[in-house]
Amino acid sequence: MSIRVGIVGYGNLAKGAEAAIKYNADMSLDAIFTRRDPATVKINTENVPVLRMEEIEQYKDKLDVLIICGGSATDLPVQTPCLAKMFNVVDSFDTHAKIPEHFENVDRASKEGGYVSVISVGWDPGMFSLNRLYGEALLPVGQTYTFWGKGVSQGHSDAIRRIEGVKNAKQYTIPVESALERVRNGENPVLSTREKHTRECFVVAEDGADKARIEKEIKEMPNYFADYDTTVHFISEDELLRDHSGIPHGGFVIRTGETNGGKSKHVVEYSLKLDSNPEFTASVLVAYARAAVRLHKEGVMGCKTVFDIAPAYLSSLDGETLRKNLL
Repeated sequence: MSIRVGIVGYGNLAKGAEAAIKYNADMSLDAIFTRRDPATVKINTENVPVLRMEEIEQYKDKLDVLIICGGSATDLPVQTPCLAKMFNVVDSFDTHAKIPEHFENVDRASKEGGYVSVISVGWDPGMFSLNRLYGEALLPVGQTYTFWGKGVSQGHSDAIRRIEGVKNAKQYTIPVESALERVRNGENPVLSTREKHTRECFVVAEDGADKARIEKEIKEMPNYFADYDTTVHFISEDELLRDHSGIPHGGFVIRTGETNGGKSKHVVEYSLKLDSNPEFTASVLVAYARAAVRLHKEGVMGCKTVFDIAPAYLSSLDGETLRKNLL
């Protein structure tokens, strides 16, 4: 029987999840929930109901897992704990500094309801997190470096769009190339946050908005821009659509380390080059949605992260097939 999936929200990430489910034969999309008027939401899957958020409790026993596709700034801190009391849930909460707090809130809610939740799923946090852990576990003497971009950050772009007076925005994270090359060369530099990346913002302001205030709010925003050299460009809506309509991203996790008392040096690098940030993130969410359902069937309760879930739970293949073909 297919895993019955519900999606909360219908932005870029949700559309990516909708598309990803079609690639997974053991899953079916059974409902989409939105805060908008459902009549105005046109989805890409036939015969799937689009429902108001207020109707979600009626699906408590009709769905195996919810993929929550809200933003990390204000949506997920509220939505995930609330829904975790009634469903197995997966989210992509990506405000790194607040993950411990979010975990505690969701863990409490999941245990209260008897469900499994998986938070901070995607490529970072997510796949990059795993590769940081692998690198440090295998090479305990060394340094870990993470570089993001060049690419559009959905979370950071969303944070800008929530500023009063902002009509639309895109934000690019850009690695400092000289810093990246020093790491790859095994120099083990000590790099500040500011030395590793820059941030570039393209903002469409509302008519009459105070652009100086908007720029100040962006550059001083904690957890997003305050620790980076940030450039803000104010452009028209037409320019944004013409020049910044894509959502590419990617990056690198590099672990440099040594063995045998420093006689042997090692550089381990994991990289991603993504045409679509939300579509790849959604693909990871869908895999972990499968894991959440499997864990729940085993009687597991509470909140998990990518660190807590064995890779086999992500795959639709059984253990015998995985051992034969991939091990």
